[in-house]
Amino acid sequence: MKPTDFLILFCGVLLNALAQLGLKAATRVSGPLLVADGNVVRRGLELFTVPPLWYAVGAYALSLVVWIVGLSRVPVSQAYPLLSLGYVINIFLAWWLLGEVPNVQRVAGIGIIILGVVLVARS
Repeated sequence: MKPTDFLILFCGVLLNALAQLGLKAATRVSGPLLVADGNVVRRGLELFTVPPLWYAVGAYALSLVVWIVGLSRVPVSQAYPLLSLGYVINIFLAWWLLGEVPNVQRVAGIGIIILGVVLVARS
């Protein structure tokens, strides 16, 4: 895989991970969506007024465009495993931005994911 192709795909993965963090930030504002409390519909509708939700939707839309550009350049069997980098990006950004501390088992899993992505990208 050419470095430019990897960079394009990586940008798509990064945007996708940022979208996930935006969704989490939005639900921190709205609170948990629990069916048991009878307010799930109201809280769900309130999410539409929370700016991080719209940032997340925008990041998803842009990630889709970037991903399509990347897929036009490399085989899907080589590109798709790069989505696993989203786990790596997400855990570190969630730690940094949201205060979610990863445990040793998650960090070990990330190491395995990175090794797998490197093997696939070099094939």
